[in-house]
Amino acid sequence: MPAPDSPIDLPAPQVLARTLAERLPAFQDVTWTGSTGSTNADLLTRARSGAGSGKPWLLGTHQQDAGRGRAGRPWQNRSGSTLMFSCAFDVHLPAMQLAALSPLAGVAACEALRTVAGPAARGLCMKWPNDIQWHDAKLAGILVETTRNPGGRDTGYTVVIGMGVNLADAAELSRALDREIADWTQVQAGAANAAADLICASAAAWHEAVRTLERDGFGAFRQRFDQVDALAGRKVNVLDKGAILLSGTACGVDEQGRLLVQTPEGATPISVGEISIRRQA
Repeated sequence: MPAPDSPIDLPAPQVLARTLAERLPAFQDVTWTGSTGSTNADLLTRARSGAGSGKPWLLGTHQQDAGRGRAGRPWQNRSGSTLMFSCAFDVHLPAMQLAALSPLAGVAACEALRTVAGPAARGLCMKWPNDIQWHDAKLAGILVETTRNPGGRDTGYTVVIGMGVNLADAAELSRALDREIADWTQVQAGAANAAADLICASAAAWHEAVRTLERDGFGAFRQRFDQVDALAGRKVNVLDKGAILLSGTACGVDEQGRLLVQTPEGATPISVGEISIRRQA
């Protein structure tokens, strides 16, 4: 059943899968399930086995029982409260460039959600490396994972990009997590969207972005990043397991997608990993 007060109705899994397949002809396999452990884990397992048709693939679910956030943190939802799906793409990049996929996924997703949001788009932004925010509240989380394809170095990697967009329950989540959480009812108050609109916009944007990264590098996304950057010009603390490593002012990203934090010593690049970024109070 769809979540109460949600502006998006989730059709039956097989109906949604059929609609998505029709609207995403470049995707070689599109599946939507009633429940699964983790859409990211399912696609990674499939990629490592070497089974299945050519990519891209899309896998979505009404409910995840063993979802994961950054650093392997457990995460799950109630059916209908969150729009959850993952896409798998083949990429041919040097290993050192794979980290750029994380901010790239955030930029592309934010741009895609803005196209669906219409007049409300200005409130949507991205907190590096890839959290989608509605103003200063988290709306969607993205998890990017890669695995080497079977068959040797020339086969490249599979990148799996998973996203969960809160459709409802922002007030309850904010209380439970003790931080600001947003949902799509705030973005599209009183309006009705089709789930397929958000999914197709994001999946197609990721597909285009991955191909652009292979061809042109992350430098092609720096100006696009600036247009969605939630941290630009803001004071931030860079944390490692809760301890402050450095403080400064966020000032965009470099050619590798690393966050730049301006300190008295200069602009320090911050890599995606176990590092957390928090706005200063």
